[in-house]
This record gives sequence, structure tokens and C-alpha cells, in this order.
Amino acid sequence: MFRRSSQDAPADAVTLEKPDAPERPDAEAKKGRPTPKRSEAEANRRGRAYVPKDRKEAAKDARARDRAAREKARAALMSGDEAGLPARDKGPVRRLARDYVDSRWTAAEWFLPFAVVILLLSVTRNSAMQSLSLVLWVLIIAVMVVHSFVLAFGLRKQLRLRFPDKSHKGAIAYMLIRTLQMRRLRLPKPQVKRGQKP
Repeated sequence: MFRRSSQDAPADAVTLEKPDAPERPDAEAKKGRPTPKRSEAEANRRGRAYVPKDRKEAAKDARARDRAAREKARAALMSGDEAGLPARDKGPVRRLARDYVDSRWTAAEWFLPFAVVILLLSVTRNSAMQSLSLVLWVLIIAVMVVHSFVLAFGLRKQLRLRFPDKSHKGAIAYMLIRTLQMRRLRLPKPQVKRGQKP
């Protein structure tokens, strides 16, 4: 409002710019690309790998990575290698629970073979066999429940003795689920023989 416009300035006015001052190409020159967003810059600093522009190639790479991870996990489950096991199977507490089950015979692992026999008996036309199958159902379930309680108390005692400072959360349930599987189908594979002290 009160300033003199450039048109009103006299022709012989001295300019404040120095004619021989060097130009600053770094600050004023164009980069040829847009400034990256903050999230992109942070990702670059962390070294995150970007998805290739070709979506098919990216999907193929992802499948290959997933396949390699599955193979590594499967090899660890077969060999019992602690480093490659999934999180639910890692740790000395879970290892003791596995070894505790694998070192003994369990009633629950015989449930499936007995269930097949009981089912065959129940579909026969003989009423005595059907009654027997019902009694066998009740008997096998009762034996499984009692034996599961015995195993749970035994494992809890062993955990208190060997790992008093570690968390035992979920170890009993982990052990009971393992008892339901037949020994040859268990993963991670059993590392102890029957009768061997865990």
C-alpha cells in the first residue's frame, strides 16, 4: 500500500543483486522426479524391498518365498530342529510336553482305531453288538478322560520341578492335543522312544 512499486522506481536505481554472484544449481534446479512422500523416504532408509511393477512377477516371487518358508518349517517339524519350529512348538516347556507324551503309551492315541471298530459294531443288525458298541463308547471315553488327568498332573509336576521360573501357560493343553494324535502322525516328530525318560 505505501511501498513503491517497481514501475515507480527510477531507471538508474541500484539493484541489490550482485551480478557476479554464483548460482545455486542444487537448490533451484529441477530433480526430474517428484519429491517422495515421508512414508516412502522412511521405507527407503529402512531398506524395504519394493514390489516390482509387474504384478505377475511379484505374485510369482511371493509364491516362491511362501513355498520356501513352508519347506523350511516342514523340515524343522520332521527333524525337531528348535530354530525352525513354529512359535507354538518352540521353547523348553513345549519340548518337555512333547517328550512327556512321546515317552509313554496314551489311551487317547488309540481312540481312532477303537472308534472304527465301535462304528462297525454299531451298524450291525445284531442288537447285542449294538449294545456292546454303546458300552465300548462310554468305556473308551472314560479311560481317555482319566488317563488325560493322570498325564496332566504328571506333566504339571515335571514342569514345576524343571522350569520353576518359566511360564507354563498352554503346556497342558498342548500336551493333551498331542495325545490325541497317533505317534507316527505327530508333528514335530517324536524325539524320544517309548519308555525313555524325557
